[in-house]
Amino acid sequence: MSFVCLLIHFPALWLEDVLNLKYSGKHGYDMRWVGDAFASQGHSTDGSPQFNTSSPIPVPGTLYSISLSLPKYRDFYSFMKFSAFSFLFLVKSASSFSMTATKSYLAEIPMGAPDAILGIADNFKKCTDPNKVNVCVGAYRDENGKPWILPSVREAEKIMMEDPAENKEYASISGDAAYVAQAVKFAYGQDADLSKIAAVQTLSGTGACRVGGQFLANFFPVKKIYIPDPTWGNHINIFEECGLEVVRYRYYNRATNGLNLDGMIEDIKAAPEGAIVLLHACAHNPTGCDPSVEQWKTISDLIKQKNLQVFFDSAYQGFASGDAEADAFALRYFVEQGHNIMLAQSFAKNFGLYGERCGTLSFLTDNADEKERVMSQVKRIIRPMYSSPPVHGSSIVRTVLTNEKLTKQYYEECAFMANRIGSMRTLLAEKLKEAGSTHDWSHVTSQIGMFAYTGKFREETTI
Repeated sequence: MSFVCLLIHFPALWLEDVLNLKYSGKHGYDMRWVGDAFASQGHSTDGSPQFNTSSPIPVPGTLYSISLSLPKYRDFYSFMKFSAFSFLFLVKSASSFSMTATKSYLAEIPMGAPDAILGIADNFKKCTDPNKVNVCVGAYRDENGKPWILPSVREAEKIMMEDPAENKEYASISGDAAYVAQAVKFAYGQDADLSKIAAVQTLSGTGACRVGGQFLANFFPVKKIYIPDPTWGNHINIFEECGLEVVRYRYYNRATNGLNLDGMIEDIKAAPEGAIVLLHACAHNPTGCDPSVEQWKTISDLIKQKNLQVFFDSAYQGFASGDAEADAFALRYFVEQGHNIMLAQSFAKNFGLYGERCGTLSFLTDNADEKERVMSQVKRIIRPMYSSPPVHGSSIVRTVLTNEKLTKQYYEECAFMANRIGSMRTLLAEKLKEAGSTHDWSHVTSQIGMFAYTGKFREETTI
């Protein structure tokens, strides 16, 4: 393509220069020869010969197709020789360019490994078996295996559609302040002191972890974060990308299919003072195994003793017990005990807003001045990362939580989902027993939330 363009444009522009072509509107081009030899006919008022094209040429810089009787003059041979030389030069240059062009760096990009969770989801979509069941992605489904949009969410959208104040303008860097206030109260409690909680809207829980991790990497003195083993797979990627050293602490006992409290305590004790510890606020992903109230208190005492920075990840508030208030126990207890708290919060699961990317990141600060300084630095992280969050999902949450009727309806729907998940656990254990399984499946019914560990090892599983 480059070669063709050069052939078309260069001779045309050269002719414009040598022949002094001047566009004269709808009448075409007037060509005034600049040499000192000219024909004996068609002279203009200034003494130079004038030639007119038989049809107009619309755009300068294209290949001219003109029938002319060029005058005999002393440089005509030079003119033709130069034109031929230019043509050969362009052919040779274009040929050399095509032979020596470097291969794009993209040709050397290796194939990346598929995501452990979403890769399975992609394979599920490709499967043509009519009896297929997706037990991988943490998304609630109705009895027909279809996504369920909460009726309270639908009603909130209707209210938004009729509200002339709703628009599609950019949110601020920190997001919709009214939504953020409601989200913070949902997690910390209605009596939370908002003057000491620095909070921003984020791209769901993933974005909250990413922004929070970057904040810790930028400002926290100990660049080491302790996360449970096992945990949500993306935790590791997120915090390593932030530049934090990721260390695992024991959490799940695969022999008993329950919490490994002794191992957890031992590993947290070994952490350096002032390190960061990540805790799942409720409905642990992927084990479904949460500490009891008394175990949470034991964990809190140790973390307070070690002066660790607590980073709660709350993605399932309301899905654990069916009561969003009860599921906030761990977070609120740690606040009461005076811990240094950060919270990544998501509304993907408990509001069914998976694709809306709606969450918050919050910090418990000592005073209003500290809050403002934290906010200023968090906004500096967000601005070059994604600038501002989407507004539709946050507007839904804000509308539900500021409407008394919709709030009550939402809590009922959230309880319905959690209770149905519990009944599905019971049904699964019963059907496995009916199928002749002698394995102890009691842990499936004792676990909570959207995830369950089977207690089976890979060699015991047929794939």
